Amino acid sequence: MELRYLSAFLAVAEELHFGRAARRLRMAQPPLSQQIRRLEKELGVQLFERNTRSVRLTSAGESFLQPVRTVLDDLDTAVRAARAAGQGAYGRVRIGFAGASSHETLPLLTRAVRAAHPGIELVMTGQTYADVALARVADGSLDLGFVRLPVTAPGVSCRVIDEEELVCALPLDHPLAGRPEIPLGALAGEPFVAFPANTGSTVRDAMTEACEAAGFGPRVVQEAPDSYTILALVAAGVGVTLTVTSVQHIQLSGLVYRPLAGPPIRRQPALAWRTDNPSAALRAVLDVAERALPTPGGAAD
Repeated sequence: MELRYLSAFLAVAEELHFGRAARRLRMAQPPLSQQIRRLEKELGVQLFERNTRSVRLTSAGESFLQPVRTVLDDLDTAVRAARAAGQGAYGRVRIGFAGASSHETLPLLTRAVRAAHPGIELVMTGQTYADVALARVADGSLDLGFVRLPVTAPGVSCRVIDEEELVCALPLDHPLAGRPEIPLGALAGEPFVAFPANTGSTVRDAMTEACEAAGFGPRVVQEAPDSYTILALVAAGVGVTLTVTSVQHIQLSGLVYRPLAGPPIRRQPALAWRTDNPSAALRAVLDVAERALPTPGGAAD
């Protein structure tokens, strides 16, 4: 059975008009009608009921339609995969991410990769905090990870994709909420909501370091696995938190963000990968990432 017969059948079945189907296939109507007759003869069934006014599928045609769509879709996928593989842009890339900051940048990357290289499968692993992502990139269980500087693992390369600052998130009715900026020392003794300890969250580490530099340790009363839940708990009055500017797109009733007083405390999110990873698919993703997530001007890598 020739594939052109299946394409002819699908066009007529979807248009239910031989003239429109012929124009869609960029061919004359008589050859199209001939292909349909040959297909019906080969199958031994009538696929269409047609007269001078209308065309409609027979029960056999209805039964034939979805399998034909599947065959032609699978063929198209196979052709694109072969062409992509010939260009070195076919395969699987495993990506680890966590936090609301990567939720903002990750869709930019995934959409750009799918548009440029549909033959590449992206396998996403959430709740992979920066330190864990870096360790898994280093041991080869991830191809690409959303991490934060500094990156000291041997054999791992990285590129900065954003620049963030620590900010304070607190309940709207908190006594400090009316201030234009929050001195860190004013948070001593406050209940804090934070990422779990010992999970590799660099945001929690940055919060702890900033508080200790101000002369106190944060009193964490509630832990949560992601920024959305942390900020919901803050809005509910459970406590305050230090987070990063990239999560300020999360706007909840009862929640306010305030900058910290003093010199900005900056964090630099980055993409990390093993320098010796031979994957052509990874190289293609990194090339796309250069365009979709460019390094901010002046940021170090």
